[in-house]
Amino acid sequence: QVQLVESGGGSVQAGGSLRLSCAASGRTFNRYAMGWFRQAPGKEREFVAVISADGGVTYYADSVKGRFTISRDNVKNTVTLRTDSLKPEDTAAYYCAALAFTGSMVQSRTWPDLYEYWGQGTQVTVSA
Repeated sequence: QVQLVESGGGSVQAGGSLRLSCAASGRTFNRYAMGWFRQAPGKEREFVAVISADGGVTYYADSVKGRFTISRDNVKNTVTLRTDSLKPEDTAAYYCAALAFTGSMVQSRTWPDLYEYWGQGTQVTVSA
């Protein structure tokens, strides 16, 4: 079992940055691909970014490519989403999620239903 706790959300102006963190429990963190998703009010949860279990492969939604960076530390059991050049349309609750998958083909792991464990979410609000 994996427990996930996100932190780092907040309110910023357009163009600003936030660093979202997700701390994971358990000794098998390095056997999980980790994803970030977001959900705005009235909208479905959408994929943001994913990183492979060994940290060697990353994949991003087109809407955040070049602005967001996902990384992980398999010693500290954390995954981080650096969000730069934020836009009002980035406003949402952001969730980290874990998928038991050690392969490199993470670009096919963008569907929320694939992920087994979820954090409680952290809110990001970007004002114009």
